[in-house]
Amino acid sequence: MTIQLQINGKTHELDVEPDAPLLWVIRDEIGLKGTKFGCGVAQCGACTVQVNGVAQRSCVTPVSSVVGAEITTIEGIGGGGLTPVQQAWIDHQVPQCGYCQSGMIMAVSALLKTNPHPTESDLDEAITNICRCGTYPRIRAAVRALAEKV
Repeated sequence: MTIQLQINGKTHELDVEPDAPLLWVIRDEIGLKGTKFGCGVAQCGACTVQVNGVAQRSCVTPVSSVVGAEITTIEGIGGGGLTPVQQAWIDHQVPQCGYCQSGMIMAVSALLKTNPHPTESDLDEAITNICRCGTYPRIRAAVRALAEKV
């Protein structure tokens, strides 16, 4: 079945099954490797992308459910430069192994678009991505610094 997807501002015509997970279409069919596979059951958040600006776990999202939506991956943010979130990640030395970071950055970016001054409770509720390295204090420091700039 041919499906048309809008990813990072480009239209892609793909011959994929309608129930194929968006994650594997992004990685294997389109070749964008920044979105990671972590758990496959939407718990870890390594696969987080934005669908119409909202953070969504792509490992459990069937491609048929996002036809007509604007999908943004880590490769699609920043317009070739660093976003404020990516710069804050560097400034606060957030990444260690870095595996979760693309999903984490996508989730935090989506949150800050709708809530530029999140409370600790807002972060607990909205950012459920898992970081095996435990950089949560650095992530929170980066988000607090971003909130102060707005």
